[in-house]
Parts: sequence; structure tokens; C-alpha cells
Amino acid sequence: MAIFKGAGVALITPFKDNGEVDYEGLEKLVDFQVEEGTDSIIVCGTTGEASTLTHEEHLECIKVVVDKTNKRIPVIAGTGSNCTETAIYLSKEAEKFGVDGLLLVTPYYNKATQGGLIEHYTEIAKSVDVPIILYNVPGRTGCNILPKTVAALVNTVDNIVGMKEACGNISQTGALMALTDGKLDLYSGNDDQIVPLLSLGGVGVISVLSNIAPRETHDIVAKYLSGDTKGSLELQLKYFPLIEALFSEVNPIPVKAAAHLMGLSGPKLRRPLTPMEPANLEKLSKLMKEAGLL
Repeated sequence: MAIFKGAGVALITPFKDNGEVDYEGLEKLVDFQVEEGTDSIIVCGTTGEASTLTHEEHLECIKVVVDKTNKRIPVIAGTGSNCTETAIYLSKEAEKFGVDGLLLVTPYYNKATQGGLIEHYTEIAKSVDVPIILYNVPGRTGCNILPKTVAALVNTVDNIVGMKEACGNISQTGALMALTDGKLDLYSGNDDQIVPLLSLGGVGVISVLSNIAPRETHDIVAKYLSGDTKGSLELQLKYFPLIEALFSEVNPIPVKAAAHLMGLSGPKLRRPLTPMEPANLEKLSKLMKEAGLL
């Protein structure tokens, strides 16, 4: 059984003006997401600026989200690292807090061979009992986990159950689903490819768009899974310009700006991320108004 089906939000991490994590603001974001129909919360992923959090902040964010969500919807914690031992540590601690699953990005910068990826993920999975979603985003990590590698893991490691696929390559994703033969829960990692990946057997999306349009993103998936493929596609295409604007600069720069425009969060980012360029911000604001978000 899938950890969740539908739209999971890749939640932003709010910061105070002095740069500290705004845990109270984080709790408010959780309530907003639950009230607006999000199907799952993914905390401390790329969009949550996990790479700039200390280990203590990282774990506190996970604990705060788990406690505030209070089992209303599943919580998945990003605990991946380019260091296997670090990923094991974060994963074991997150499990203690009561997360429903883990999201593990491929090792970045030092990367890994395909054999190294098998060892990396197997060792992490052995250290915990909760289900695991692999996260493939080679455009950020420089490391592409190939379909044969995923199939080998799914066939040998019981708690590796899903994949957030953000490679952008539909052919690779098709091969992934063919080789895993119904044993893998596929989630789109790209908001502009929700419907295409659902058509390959996907069960949902882990979404940036959901930070500002949670109900609409939920509906894209819900319509498709209920058989209303036309309605799902219409929504996907309707929000396509807004999705493009949310990725006009490095994520999460635009979505943090958008959340601030909506009064959901402060605009603060941690360096090396910097505020959105004025021209891009103006375009984003215009599209949000057209979408009825402002």
C-alpha cells in the first residue's frame, strides 16, 4: 500500500528575519496544507532548503511537522545525504519521531556508481523499518539512478517502496515502471509532468506548486486517479504558466516569494540563495493573480 496517493507538498522552511528557523511559522504552514487538502507533507527536502540546515535544525523541523500534523495526513522526512552514515543517522532519528516514510535523494557532488547507489540505499534501508521513497533529481545532484538499479533495490529491499522521479526523461521513467513491474509507487518530482507520469502508472506528485495551490494540485491527481483524465489534463495545462514561473529561478526562490505574497511565510532565504529578481517577481505575481491566488 502506498504511503500516500495524490499530491504531497515539498514544504518550504520559513526563516525569521535574523535567519533562524521559524518553527511557529512552520506549524502554520502545516495547518494550511492540511486544511487545503494536501495528501502528504514532505519536510526537509530540496524545497525546504535542507542543505543549509544544521543537523539539529533538520531534526527539529521534522519533529515539529510530525507533532503538528498529528497523524492527520502522512509525513515524509527528507533524510538523504551524500554521506551514507549521515543519512543513516538522520533516518533513524526521524523514525523515532514517528514519520510515515523517508525521502532519500541520490548522493550529490561525490555522486556514486550504480553499484555504490545499491550499497548506499541498502545500508540506509536496513537501519530503519519505515518505508522509503528514492529521489532522483540528476539536474541537481549530478547522479542519475538508472531503472535497472531501482529494480534491483525494489526486488531485494522490502522497505524501498517508491520513487520521486525528477529526471525529466519520460522514456527513462517508462523503463523504470516496466522493470519494476507494479512493485514501485511512482511520484512525479516535476510539477509540469504530473499527468505524463500518472499515465505511466504514477500515484501522485511531490510538489512545489502545492505550497501555494495545494487544493488545485490535489485536484490534478485526484481527477486523474478517479478516471477524469480530461479534467486532470485541463488543470495541468491551466497551471503550466504558473509552474514555469515557479521555476524561473532556482527552487525554492520563486515559491518562497510566492508564499510571502500570499502572507503564508516570510521571504527569507539562506545563502547562497538570494531574493527573486524584480522582473521575475512581477511576472510571478501577475500569474498568481490570474490564478486567483492573490
